[in-house]
Amino acid sequence: MASPVMNSSKLSIAMERTGQWVFSQEIPTDVVIEVGEANFSLHKFLLVAKSGYIRKMIVESKEPDLERIDLWDIPGGAEIFEKAAKFCYGVNFEITIHNVAALRCAAEYLQMTEKFCEGNLAARTEEFLSHVALTSFSGAVAVLKSCQDLLPLAEELKIVQRCVDVASSKACNEANFPTRSPPNWWTEELSILDITSFKKIISSLNSRGVKTLTLASVLITYTEKSLRDLVRDHTGNGTKLSDSGDTDLRKRQRNVLESIVALFPSDSEKAAFPINFLCCLLRSAIFLNAATSCKNELEKRISTILEHVAVDDLLVLSFTYDGERLYDLESVRRIISGFVAKEKNVSVFNGGDFKEVCSTAMQRVAKTVDAYLGEIATYGELSISKFNGIANLVPKVARKVDDDLYRAVDIYLKAHPGLDEIEREKVCSVMDALKLSYEARVHASQNKRLPVQIVLHALYYDQLKLRSGGEERNVEDAVATRKQLQADVSLMKENEALRSELMKMKMYVTDMQQKTQGTSTKAPPKKPKFFSSVSKTLGKLNPFRHGSKDTLNIDDGVDITKPRRRRFSIS
Repeated sequence: MASPVMNSSKLSIAMERTGQWVFSQEIPTDVVIEVGEANFSLHKFLLVAKSGYIRKMIVESKEPDLERIDLWDIPGGAEIFEKAAKFCYGVNFEITIHNVAALRCAAEYLQMTEKFCEGNLAARTEEFLSHVALTSFSGAVAVLKSCQDLLPLAEELKIVQRCVDVASSKACNEANFPTRSPPNWWTEELSILDITSFKKIISSLNSRGVKTLTLASVLITYTEKSLRDLVRDHTGNGTKLSDSGDTDLRKRQRNVLESIVALFPSDSEKAAFPINFLCCLLRSAIFLNAATSCKNELEKRISTILEHVAVDDLLVLSFTYDGERLYDLESVRRIISGFVAKEKNVSVFNGGDFKEVCSTAMQRVAKTVDAYLGEIATYGELSISKFNGIANLVPKVARKVDDDLYRAVDIYLKAHPGLDEIEREKVCSVMDALKLSYEARVHASQNKRLPVQIVLHALYYDQLKLRSGGEERNVEDAVATRKQLQADVSLMKENEALRSELMKMKMYVTDMQQKTQGTSTKAPPKKPKFFSSVSKTLGKLNPFRHGSKDTLNIDDGVDITKPRRRRFSIS
């Protein structure tokens, strides 16, 4: 219960002051009171007159003449005991809002009550609490802060609860009827409390029906003060992800953060907490390795108002404090997924089809996500699966134009020059070349980083525009055009394969002709040459085979005895 021991300079000053008013009594001291490292030489008869505790120790002592009494656990330590001893000697001292709680607890500990002396220290401190300290908001908060080192005795004496009641009552009045400027001045004063005392204030404000926006303002101010390095300055003072040691500081910060998130009002309005504040808080939770429930709550609140998010807010979630490395981006994925799921539920509830209907909020989020991908695409540790995973979270119908997504894809391909053709095609699979603007298609047709198939898509779309007289095609025609393009690409590949086979056959025939020039003109009857079989096949395909009288070039194996069919003759 005792506060930390005073340093040597304070102890020496305290002993010097004590000596001045003790030795002025001109009576030798007969007892030494030990409080930590401090020793007070005092007179028994003055102490027992007002302290029931010291009287009891002297009376019940087995020693005939007790000379030393150890009060190591007295509330407030040596500094407060000095004032209690002065009170016993009748020496004046000042009671303030900062020491009144400690003096009240010390009086209770020493049993300095009305039972032993009228107007004793307990009664004097109670009078000061009621008529001075707890008559204002600032006084109640100051006394409550001083109680942090006086637990649990301060709670047993109801000092803590009285401070909480007064502070919350005054705060409600200030929130509804401000008396000072700026109106939220009182929220700043609450930031001096530790998290335990602050939680008591918030609980009391809740029970008094304070508005959600007022609670949010209090929570934001307290967070920015207590976690300044992590939330407000956005720097972390150079903190790196590698600084993962669970130090006492990080444990305290984690406890504060988790407690603050737990205090968030459940019926919070959408705009109660700014999106950038929530994002900074979530990054701090990731850095401090906070509880999963804490991070999930923050992700849920961010996804609810994701349409108001800016690219910079998502980047806050993505990078370490030094800006050198990406986090695993799972929080970003869960936030976007949560928003898409919410939009889908709203669309279904309204009787619409999510595949066809897309809200304005969803379109705004799609643009933000595409711009966000362009920002993180330059980092080498970003894998294709993570890049595509985030891009595919947004429904394709939400993107009326894929220019921003194309920009992100191009940046990714430029930052990862070692990708092969298949990997580049995987990256490009997230966008639709038929939904690019004219300028983007022109750029894509000349972009050497893109796979050939994507370039063909862009060029083919422009050809379709020229054929249709230059009119802009509707987005609804993109599906039919895509199918036709896929069929044309497949046919193009087949033509290439056939052309390759014909070239091989031509080279083979030419080679055979060169070989047969130096041999006999009579071919073996049982082994017809390959050239003969080719000629025979081509002869069967001759449209004039039955109608022409010229049979010089027809192979002997062809039957020409059948009558001509007039229907196919040419006059």
